[in-house]
Amino acid sequence: MTQTHQAEGQAGNDDVREYDHAIKDEDIERAKLLLGLDAPASIDEHHQVCTVDTIRQFAIGYGDDNPLYTDPDYAAGTRWGGPIAPPMIHTSLSRRMLGDPIPDDIRKATKGLFSGVHIFVSGQDTEWYKPVRPGDVLYGFGGLESIEVKNSEYAGRSVIRVRRVVRINQRAEIVAIERTILIATERKKSRERGKYMNIEPASYTDEQIAEIDEIYANEGPRGAEPRWFEDVEVGEPLPKMVKGPLTLTDMICFHAGGYGFGPYGIGSARVGYKNRMKKPKFYIKNAAGIPDVAQRLHWENEWAQAIGNPMAYDYGVMRECWLTHYLTDWMGDDGWLLRQHDEMRKFNYIGDTQFITGEVVGKRVENGNGVVDIEFRATSQRGEVTAPATATVALPSRELGPVVLPEPDEELKRKAVAFMARHNELARRGK
Repeated sequence: MTQTHQAEGQAGNDDVREYDHAIKDEDIERAKLLLGLDAPASIDEHHQVCTVDTIRQFAIGYGDDNPLYTDPDYAAGTRWGGPIAPPMIHTSLSRRMLGDPIPDDIRKATKGLFSGVHIFVSGQDTEWYKPVRPGDVLYGFGGLESIEVKNSEYAGRSVIRVRRVVRINQRAEIVAIERTILIATERKKSRERGKYMNIEPASYTDEQIAEIDEIYANEGPRGAEPRWFEDVEVGEPLPKMVKGPLTLTDMICFHAGGYGFGPYGIGSARVGYKNRMKKPKFYIKNAAGIPDVAQRLHWENEWAQAIGNPMAYDYGVMRECWLTHYLTDWMGDDGWLLRQHDEMRKFNYIGDTQFITGEVVGKRVENGNGVVDIEFRATSQRGEVTAPATATVALPSRELGPVVLPEPDEELKRKAVAFMARHNELARRGK
C-alpha cells in the first residue's frame, strides 16, 4: 500500500476507487513474514529539530492557541518549566533513523503485498510517555504488530493489520507509540464510484455563523487551574468545541504548521521538480496538463471530483489533532494524555463544520495516577459522527499528588536503546 492510498483512507473509510482484485492467500502468508520485525523509519518530516517556533507553529496550524504551546514565558511557569509540544507533534517532527533494514529475502518476498486490493486506514491508537521539548529530535522504528483475517457477507474477506511505530528522542527515551489499523477488503464494485457526489457543499446564514462564533468565544484551555481528579464525576459532559467551517485556508495553515506528508511532501519550483523525479507516480496531471501531487484532493475540488468525491476534504491526521486539542484544553497544564483511540468514519469536506462533544465514562486509579476515561466524537453539521474516539487522561490529585508520567514496557525500552545505539554507530561511520 502506498502512502497516497493511506492519505485518502485517513480522510474517511470510504475510499472511492474501484479495486477488482481478491485477497490472495499467498499475500496473507507473505504478510505474516513481517510480524515482529522492527526496522528504522527512514522518513525526514518537515521539522527535524524541535524549537519554540516549531511547537508554536504546529499548534497554531491546527487552530490551538494554548499558551502552554504558544507562549514560552507562560510555559516557564508551569510544572513543565517551559514549552512542550502538542501530543500529535510526531506527525510533523521526525528525522530519518539509520539502522539495519529487514532481511533482504523477506523484503523481496513481501514486495507488492495486496496489490490492487482496496486498503484504507480505519483508525489509530496512540500512547504518550514523554513530553517533546525544544532541542529534541524524534526518530522512529516499527513494523507489523498483528494480522487478522475476517470474513463477512457484506465485505467478503478482509485482512486487518496493525502497524506499530515507536517514537523516540535523541536520548533513546520512548516519547509515543502509535498503532495504525490498516484494512484490506474484497468489496470490489459493491461500492459504486461517486456515491457521494450528491452531497451539496455546506452554506451558512449569518445566524449560523454567529452560533459557531459563540462556541468559539466560550472555548479556551483550562490552563494553570488544576482539574482535580477528585472533582471529576462519571457522566460529566465536557464543553463543546467547534472546528470549522473548513476552508482552504485551514488546509494551508495545517501545512504551514509543519504537516508535510513525508516522504512524498509538497515543494515549489525546483524542489517540487526533484521530488517529482523521485516519486513520478505521485504526480498526476491536472486539467491544464501540469503534473501535480495526488494529495491535492485535499484542496482541489476538480481532482477530488475526478476520483468520485463532491469536493476536497481534510486529512484524517488533522482531525486527530483536533481531537487531542479537545482533551488538552479540558485537562489543563497539569494533566497528561495517556492514550487515544480514534476512527475516521466519514469525510470532512471543505465547508463542513465539526462539533466535538464528549463525556467522562470511567474513573479509577492506574499506576499511581488518578485517571478518567472519556468517550468523545466529532459530529458534522449534517448530524453525522465523522470521528468517534476514546481516551484516557491522567489528572492531578489532592490525595495522590501530581501526575506521574507512564513508563513503557522494559523490553521495548531496551529495544529503543539498541536502535538508537545502532543509529549513532552508523552516523559516526558516515552511513
